[in-house]
Amino acid sequence: MRLADIAATWRAVGETSSRLEKVALLAECLRRAPPAEVALAAAWLGGDLPQGRLGVGWASLQQARAAGTPAAEASLQAGEVAATLSRIAEAGGAGSASARRRLLSDLLGRATAAEQEFLSRLLMGELRQGALEGVLTEAVARAASVPAAEVRRAAMAAGSLPPVAAAALAEGAAGLTRFRLRLLEPVRPMLAETAATPAEALALLGEAAFEWKLDGARVQAHRSDDEVRVFTRSLQDVTAAVPEVAEAVRALSSSSLVLDGEALALDPGGRPRPFQETMRRFGRRLEVERLRAELPLSVFFFDLLHLDGRDLLALPAAERFAALAGVVPAARLAPRLVTSDPAAADAFLAEALARGHEGVMAKSLSAPYQAGGRGRAWLKVKPAHTLDLVVLAAEWGHGRRRGWLSNLHLGARDQAGGFAMLGKTFKGLTDEMLAWQTERLRALAVAEDGLVVRVRPELVVEVAFDGVQSSPRYPAGLALRFARVKGFRPDKRAEEADTIEAVRAIHRRQAGPAGRR
Repeated sequence: MRLADIAATWRAVGETSSRLEKVALLAECLRRAPPAEVALAAAWLGGDLPQGRLGVGWASLQQARAAGTPAAEASLQAGEVAATLSRIAEAGGAGSASARRRLLSDLLGRATAAEQEFLSRLLMGELRQGALEGVLTEAVARAASVPAAEVRRAAMAAGSLPPVAAAALAEGAAGLTRFRLRLLEPVRPMLAETAATPAEALALLGEAAFEWKLDGARVQAHRSDDEVRVFTRSLQDVTAAVPEVAEAVRALSSSSLVLDGEALALDPGGRPRPFQETMRRFGRRLEVERLRAELPLSVFFFDLLHLDGRDLLALPAAERFAALAGVVPAARLAPRLVTSDPAAADAFLAEALARGHEGVMAKSLSAPYQAGGRGRAWLKVKPAHTLDLVVLAAEWGHGRRRGWLSNLHLGARDQAGGFAMLGKTFKGLTDEMLAWQTERLRALAVAEDGLVVRVRPELVVEVAFDGVQSSPRYPAGLALRFARVKGFRPDKRAEEADTIEAVRAIHRRQAGPAGRR
């Protein structure tokens, strides 16, 4: 398949606002791909590089593009481009930097201007279209003439869509049946929308399960006989860094299970320590025992995805919760209340807050576990407004912050697969946070214009704010009031950040009945 065809599809998808048209364009591109290249096309159209990071920075990319003029005619094939990218990724040892530059220059020298633009954005992570993942899933279903629900189920089990796309187009529905949850291999976690109050959550869900929203790190624990692995919400294997979690799972009577939960550091009184302290445990591979003694972790489980050879993802939550309670001792369960009474839910929320937790989660009792999905089956209820937003750019500080990237440009995910800017903030940043974010954002930089450094949209930050106001300054027409940084969320991907629709919902609630019509 020609690279030009994939690039043209990406461009066309970005230029239409019609969901149906996006699905049609993507489906047609996937149909035209040879069987061996369907997974590659699906990965690229979703903004993912199968090779991972290539060790190519923005400056190197710009130098390679400037080394020659774009090709007049399209000649590159997707397969040969993928092979070159693999060679770039595998380059190592003495002279590897120059080897990568040479390979990249040769590749871009054979690309047209449109292909260069596509490749540059792909390599810099600017093609990622997390908001369009649902559209791409529908496109796979349409191209293969299989139900979208089956594609979603298979992608949940596989952990990614490209291999599912290849199987669906090659074998149809039969090809999807082999994708099942695999022990010791992570699946993407289910995500939540927001509700302002327990009463609002009950109005949406009916009788629901309320759980304390623990301010820790999401963990997914797998056990197969004596082998236990622990993964983060970004699917990284952190088993060696969190032996307490592995020990808690190994102590259970079942020898085959997958658990969803939260690990956090507690103070001597049982209150949660700040999130950043908990995250110290997840970035270390050395001195684990010393850190464990200084900052022990507690783990609490709230869902069960697999038990003794049986996948539970498709079961209603009420059945999964019952199975969970039969396997995990009460001391290891996230506190839960099943109720349809707003007063009881309010009291449960008040207790969670009194014990230092963020708020509560409200969960539908009838919903399946939607791995990787964010929907209204799970709702987070917190008294203070907070959003997980993506850093789009940062400004060099002045005065005592000179030399540090300080003022952050914040964005929420939009329906087109990009990000809608909602304002800037430098409030809430400690010197330690400023130093960390400066190093991280310089590694993500793609352009610099005076005081502003534009970055790849990858770093997620939790932002507290007092409200949402109308603003003609930003394209979405909204801005956050008195935004301040609560903390960085390196455990979250940009695709998991909050959406502009969630921000609009907050704005409508603030407007009162007139704003909800």
